[in-house]
Amino acid sequence: MITESLDSDKAEQIVAIDLAGRAAFTDRMVIATGLADRQITAMAQRLEKKLHEAGIKRVQVEGAGGSDWVLIDAGDIVIHLFKPEARGLYGLEKMWGAELDEVAILASSTIEPAPGGETG
Repeated sequence: MITESLDSDKAEQIVAIDLAGRAAFTDRMVIATGLADRQITAMAQRLEKKLHEAGIKRVQVEGAGGSDWVLIDAGDIVIHLFKPEARGLYGLEKMWGAELDEVAILASSTIEPAPGGETG
């Protein structure tokens, strides 16, 4: 549901990383790029609404409203929405993807291997 929502909002380079048993703070991480503040804010608002509708009541959003990076913490899933420059600066795929067995990249319905990972 999360990657579908981001894809329909024209997010770019959508990455889903399985962190189950590898990180104490979450089981899955989703990373996506938006090109403008308004796009990122709209993606975050729609995701927050869809997560609530799916029964996830504790959703925390940080950085919404004009930031280069918006974090959505839904407990077992953490979503990072970046502007391209910020995404490159923080390099979360490199940090979490290098040691992982599976990293799936969904870029406009195309699945590609991530640096240091394999498609799943």
